[in-house]
Amino acid sequence: MQSVKIGVLGLGTVGSGTVNVLRRNIKEITRRAGREIEITRAADRTMDKERGCDTTGIDLTTDAFEIVNDPNIHVVVELIGGTGIARDLVLKAIENGKHVVTANKALIALHGNELFKKAQENGVTVAFEAGVAGGIPIIKAMREGLSANRIEWLAGIINGTGNFILTEMRDKGRDFPEVLAEAQALGYAEADPTFDVEGIDAAHKLTIMASIAFGIPLQFDKAYTEGISQVSQEDVQYAAELGYIIKHLGISKKTEQGVELRVHPTLIPHRRLIANVDGVMNAVLVKGDAVGPTLYYGAGAGSDATASAVVADIVDVVRVLTTDPENRVPHLAFQADALVDTPILPITEVVTSYYLRIHTDDEPGVLADITRILAEQGISIEAILQKEPEDHNGIVPVIMLTQAVAEKNMDMAITHIEALKTVKDSVMRIRMESLG
Repeated sequence: MQSVKIGVLGLGTVGSGTVNVLRRNIKEITRRAGREIEITRAADRTMDKERGCDTTGIDLTTDAFEIVNDPNIHVVVELIGGTGIARDLVLKAIENGKHVVTANKALIALHGNELFKKAQENGVTVAFEAGVAGGIPIIKAMREGLSANRIEWLAGIINGTGNFILTEMRDKGRDFPEVLAEAQALGYAEADPTFDVEGIDAAHKLTIMASIAFGIPLQFDKAYTEGISQVSQEDVQYAAELGYIIKHLGISKKTEQGVELRVHPTLIPHRRLIANVDGVMNAVLVKGDAVGPTLYYGAGAGSDATASAVVADIVDVVRVLTTDPENRVPHLAFQADALVDTPILPITEVVTSYYLRIHTDDEPGVLADITRILAEQGISIEAILQKEPEDHNGIVPVIMLTQAVAEKNMDMAITHIEALKTVKDSVMRIRMESLG
């Protein structure tokens, strides 16, 4: 049987890893796919740079469109990144009747609805397992392994940079700016770390997972994002005293009112398995009505880990090359005509519990004023820590854990608390989830 010819767009970290993994495990992969898989062409920006893979026997070009227009290429693997030229190349490949494998979460989160529609019209597949959580097969698990379940919620540590920073802050008592600088030096964070530390990267991935979990169109523009740059060392310490660990989570829940889609720092009980996922590792917790909570853990980035998911997608595509397009696994788990336009809830309508850190004057009646304001908004207090004055300056940190309440009520309460003359700066608010 004729080998399946692959064209790779981009020979950076993931592209080189894909070549290496495919060549290293070619016998095993061929046994699984049923046909030989061969990378015959690859595109890269320049021809004279050192690469992390052996390109012997691969026809190299600087023009990626040569590959997507090559009639001998069966599958295009897009590993360029971004949403500009990558979108154009993927659309052209689909138009030319080629299957596409991509690790580009931004492309899928922002343009996936368009790409999947075009792919369906042209009878091809767009596979994107590597776009979410690196080597963890979370897309396949939710789309196929959990297809008997009504998924109730999911929560994930889906950005290794943020998780590394919070782990260092907790374990070594370091401050955010110092750990961020180290993450950049180690190559975990970019020179501009905004996508990682402000939750944008995680929101891309969460958008994809939520669509598969709940059968809704991709709606990245409605995701709420909040970063970790305001989390202080004292927050990490106080959370630990109360039995919690702070993680930067992507959370999506199906409620009667709609779907929650949010990324933010979150206090979770220290006894939860996901609370103990440290360093640059990723983990996703998915709750199905039949199976209960299931946890998926592994490397969320890196050359070989991400290449593992890319090559697995290639194998899946090869297996269905001769399959009736109408009988393939749907891109977003549900049949295209069965997606529902369930509203995405604004963050103000989300109901959750809260950690509050309030710096106040060390005076009688201050705590009574704060609890009165909370009570007026229907907010019940679960626990209180009142610490000693800081540096004998008369300022007292008051730490509160609340029971669940709508965010809009908490917003109103915080506005009134910050207006008190005895409150010295902005209230620090971190959401809490039990993940039970």
